[in-house]
Amino acid sequence: MNLIFCGTPEFAVPTLEKLVAQKFIVSLVVTNRDEPSGRGYELKPPPVKAAAARAGLEIYQPAKLRDPAAVEFLSIRRPDAIVVVAYGHILPQWMIDLPRHGCLNLHASLLPKYRGAAPIQWALMRGEAVTGVTTMRIDAGLDTGDILLKREVEIHDDDSSETLSACLSYVGADLMVETLRGLERGDLTAQPQDHTQSTLAPILRKEDGQIDWSQPALEIWNRIRGLRPWPGAYTRFRNKTLNIWAASRPTMGETMPLDHGTIVASRQKLRVVCGQESLLELMEIQLEGRKRMPTRDFLNGVKLASGERFE
Repeated sequence: MNLIFCGTPEFAVPTLEKLVAQKFIVSLVVTNRDEPSGRGYELKPPPVKAAAARAGLEIYQPAKLRDPAAVEFLSIRRPDAIVVVAYGHILPQWMIDLPRHGCLNLHASLLPKYRGAAPIQWALMRGEAVTGVTTMRIDAGLDTGDILLKREVEIHDDDSSETLSACLSYVGADLMVETLRGLERGDLTAQPQDHTQSTLAPILRKEDGQIDWSQPALEIWNRIRGLRPWPGAYTRFRNKTLNIWAASRPTMGETMPLDHGTIVASRQKLRVVCGQESLLELMEIQLEGRKRMPTRDFLNGVKLASGERFE
């Protein structure tokens, strides 16, 4: 099967490497252009480009897929399928119609739940116990195409969007190979999505990271996990930004009748009163201008006043 692979970030790399290892013909890798990075603004290739170069694959980095030059360059490849994993661009209709098996997308949720740009983050923030990956045929909608295969993955208490993304990337790589083998054999039937069950996972903004302490502790704990590493959960402390990197799962039934945002520190533990008088213990934080540290180190260096609050 002759494939074109479209992808950009680290999440897409395991699928590309798996396709190569399984001896699929990846005739072209399409990825985003190199971007300036670091203090010197040197151009840095996307992870998929680096992986493709290691495998000796041909790489193409068009600015726009609708440009006539891009249309001509890709059309002459006559792929059997186009595999898309976190490419970062909406495919035009001409490209969707190009391969005989269609454009196959690996999506990091159990569709139709969490359609959109940030399915892993929103699954965590909504407190899901299970998520997964889906392979689907791309159509003109936003993650609305027919489903080919799904695979569930359990979400653990110590998961963040970092760890869950890494796990799903490898599970998804296997699922894409299984999907392509099924299409080769002709025994895989696509199923339409139940659009009435869909939920959205929109792209996150920096302001989404600000913690609202009036929410229950469990909801805030889920947000901290889903927001790591970007945009990151944060609050204000003494007119400075305080980033929250980790917290403990709240103990059900443990409450304290104080205003939300009130800091409760004892025995080298830092807890915060949240909505419904619930308590959340912070484990790792970073005050503006300082390095990340365990909260016990923070408490050793800061003298808290009685009743002091996070803003």
